[in-house]
Amino acid sequence: MALIYVGIDEAGYGPMLGPLCVGASVFRVSGWSAGDAAPDLWALMDRGVCRAVRDARGRVPVADSKKLKLSNQLKTKHPLTHLERGVLSFLGAAGQEAWDEHSLCERVGARFEDAPWYARAAAELPVSTGADQIRISTNVVRNAMNDGGVELLGVKCLTICENRFNDLLAARRSKAAVAGEAVTALMRSALEKFGDGGAGVRLVCDRQSGRTDYSDMVRGVLGAGFETLEQSPRASRYAARGRDVGAVFLPEAEDAHLPVALASMAAKYIRELAMARFNRYWGGRLPELKPTAGYVTDARRWLRDAGGVVTRDERSRMVRRA
Repeated sequence: MALIYVGIDEAGYGPMLGPLCVGASVFRVSGWSAGDAAPDLWALMDRGVCRAVRDARGRVPVADSKKLKLSNQLKTKHPLTHLERGVLSFLGAAGQEAWDEHSLCERVGARFEDAPWYARAAAELPVSTGADQIRISTNVVRNAMNDGGVELLGVKCLTICENRFNDLLAARRSKAAVAGEAVTALMRSALEKFGDGGAGVRLVCDRQSGRTDYSDMVRGVLGAGFETLEQSPRASRYAARGRDVGAVFLPEAEDAHLPVALASMAAKYIRELAMARFNRYWGGRLPELKPTAGYVTDARRWLRDAGGVVTRDERSRMVRRA
């Protein structure tokens, strides 16, 4: 029996500028038995994948994006080195190579609002290394997946840009609800696309803050036909009635489930590329303007520094409400 193993995580939950990105990765794992726990994909793909950069030795690190994103102040390596290598290598191993931003967004379903700061010409990829290095890493990942009986079915990233974010926030009244809408959509999409082939399905999501009750989100995916197995600080677990489908929300899920880690990496990579476009655009209008990652304290600094070139309408369109 096979298992459809889905991981979901977000990037950009807290910033004032730039999109909220919610990523998902979907794997099929062969040789799984009903009732078994979700397998350790790091172990199954140990030949080519590892958890930490220090253990790489030719393998591709897959981990929480916060652990792989390097400092923007680092002079010796591009800050996206490890994120980019992982995301592009896994996409390539799934036959979905992306050699520029346009093709990457097509592969993962990322869409951006019609704002001039996102309308720059698509940059070639990779931005942190050479294409040959990505091809080598792609082969490493492909061989590891073949050895472990693992197949990547797809990577998706929903992008909620500033206007959409503010509209949803006004309607839903909380950032958690805004992110939850994207998480629900990704779970539903994965289940509808891959959940009817006789395989078991496990949906694993990173928990949002201290929330423990996700029954409303699960209802949006499974309808009323589910039962709550656990809602505790440790985990929130749900199971469909009459189907081998389970959903779990965990704190720091990216440390325990490789699909969640890869989703985290994809979401962060897409957001970082979007912010690079943002900074290139505004740097063109004010060359001395220092780039921003969009997080609140620095976003306020950036808005002060850019005040002479940002119109009132542009400011309204770009600033996310808390």
